[in-house]
Amino acid sequence: MRAVRYTAYGATPELLDLPAPACPADGVLVRVEATGVCRSDWHAWRGHDPVPLPMVPGHELAGVVAEVGPDLAGWAVGDRVTVPFVVGCGRCSWCRAGEQQVCPDQQQPGFTYAGSWAELVAVPAAAANLVRLPDSVDTVTAATLGCRYATAFRALRVHGQVAAGQWVAVHGCGGVGLSAVQVARALGAHVVAVDPSPAARRLAVELGAHVVVDPAETDAAAYVRDVAGGADVSLDCVGSPVTARASVTGLRRRGRHVQVGLLLGDDARDAIPMDLVVARDLSVHGSHGMPSGGYAELLDLVAAGTLDPRRLVTRVVDLAEGPAALVALDDPSAAVGITVLRP
Repeated sequence: MRAVRYTAYGATPELLDLPAPACPADGVLVRVEATGVCRSDWHAWRGHDPVPLPMVPGHELAGVVAEVGPDLAGWAVGDRVTVPFVVGCGRCSWCRAGEQQVCPDQQQPGFTYAGSWAELVAVPAAAANLVRLPDSVDTVTAATLGCRYATAFRALRVHGQVAAGQWVAVHGCGGVGLSAVQVARALGAHVVAVDPSPAARRLAVELGAHVVVDPAETDAAAYVRDVAGGADVSLDCVGSPVTARASVTGLRRRGRHVQVGLLLGDDARDAIPMDLVVARDLSVHGSHGMPSGGYAELLDLVAAGTLDPRRLVTRVVDLAEGPAALVALDDPSAAVGITVLRP
């Protein structure tokens, strides 16, 4: 099968002919029809988030079932599917409770085993992880959901508990941040989008943001407080001490901060101003993807046209362009919009 693989951190990825993965006894092989290019793939390739080497990247995927393991019931060859980027074991107490995103024995395609930048990808424990696609949702759209939209949706719906008429601040308008802008608008919220990139701010406005802020020129937290009296819900979609602090300090009293971007390194320990968390009775949440059981409402919004992830898709290209697309993410501005690969 065709697949993109890198053999060392930072080494140029290559398009190769590799053996197909084995079908798990309790899982399936998915013939990949579309797979996203995500900054998380870039972090792994650059060694910021270490992975076993060599590695086939890719964790946002959609396609059709190509093979079914002997221990799996309820799924058939030809079923149209997607899958969260966190693949739970299906056996532990967390998975049995429907919280696969925190499974202690979780796997992640593209991070713990060969991912979806390939013609075929394995999905173990498929009964707990596969998501059936409605006929009205095409595979390119579905491929955008596995990381960015699912993460943004759960961050706002479950942790943020966003209600119509509330103010949401989104710090960082890359893939997940722009997804959050669109999801927040679909849920009826008012949105302040914060990003230093003019292109990202323009796209945020197109997706429904009411106000945009350049943090290089304006104190974003103070601006959110001035415009909205403070955000009811604020997301750090970058993962830096600066954006995390701005997200928390821009909240109104009893507001909810959701940490979406990974905070890495020693500086991250002091990113959250806990004195304000206590004094203003704030809530602080971490958010790690979304389990398969959370997809129904998200897919309903997409099927109804209330949420349109295709508006964020800027390029749909052949798998052969995957190596160049990954290397291009060295330029942060390349994160505006979503590139989808077709194996």
